[in-house]
Amino acid sequence: MRLVLIRHAATAGNEAHRYVGKRTDEPLSAEGRRQCERAGAYPSVDRVYVSPQLRARQTAELCFPLARQVVVPGIEEFDFGVFERRTGDEMADDVRYRRWVESGCVAPCPGGETRDEFARRTQDALCQLLQDAAGRKEGLVVVVAHGGTIMAALDGFYDKHARNCEGYEARVLIEGTRVRLVDDRPILLAECFGS
Repeated sequence: MRLVLIRHAATAGNEAHRYVGKRTDEPLSAEGRRQCERAGAYPSVDRVYVSPQLRARQTAELCFPLARQVVVPGIEEFDFGVFERRTGDEMADDVRYRRWVESGCVAPCPGGETRDEFARRTQDALCQLLQDAAGRKEGLVVVVAHGGTIMAALDGFYDKHARNCEGYEARVLIEGTRVRLVDDRPILLAECFGS
């Protein structure tokens, strides 16, 4: 099975370099809509799995206009807690923020998730999605979610960053109840579905 993980297009919060996580459900910005136009529309995809968050659903609607959207709870972005909607510059003097960054973003976000909690949540949801898709004999699974979700799925925090409206492709191996993603590589939508 082939898995395509796409990060949603840009929002105003992304453009302002704000922490836009699970608590913020903002729409695509004008630039985000232009990113979708540049990425193209792919009517050949008949099903796309999406995060419940608006920015992912809007991206899927624009890039996969004929696809049935299947909302997948659990693949929402990281919960940044009290850091949500703020920029690093705005929190430069916040001891809690500095402690979090100095920990490699592993320490808990006050009022939010730890990186391990987030990874477990998203990986569990994606594993269930992929097992269900395999049971339906789907050869291609397209997921539109978030940058953090993609990093957690590929177990590649910090080295598997996807830009808005871009992502990764991987092969899925299912061995009993174990799901593994192999041969992942960064992609543009046109590379996967033609232009």
